[in-house]
Amino acid sequence: MPILNVERWKIFEAKNLDPYGKCCVDVARRVMDFFSWRQPHTPAQIFPELTDREHELLALLAQGLTNATIAERLSLSPKTVRNHVSNIFSKLQVVDRAQAIIRAREAGLG
Repeated sequence: MPILNVERWKIFEAKNLDPYGKCCVDVARRVMDFFSWRQPHTPAQIFPELTDREHELLALLAQGLTNATIAERLSLSPKTVRNHVSNIFSKLQVVDRAQAIIRAREAGLG
């Protein structure tokens, strides 16, 4: 579920209401771009045993990000990220990060 559920036509509609409309449109686009990376990039049919959050983390793992970077990016504690990564390993039946990354990339992530 997207964090921001803003329809693009509403952004352009706002432009007509404000004398500084171009600025509003630019800011709205930046906000949407910033939050768009938080939307799950994994279709539900890939690894259906994973939760939406685990899909999101797996996609970031497949990009080669560290737990600390993932925690910062998703505004989670490092311990929460470690717990999710551990759950991913268990559900994918892999023993380490490298195997999880390989499975994710074979599925089209990363």
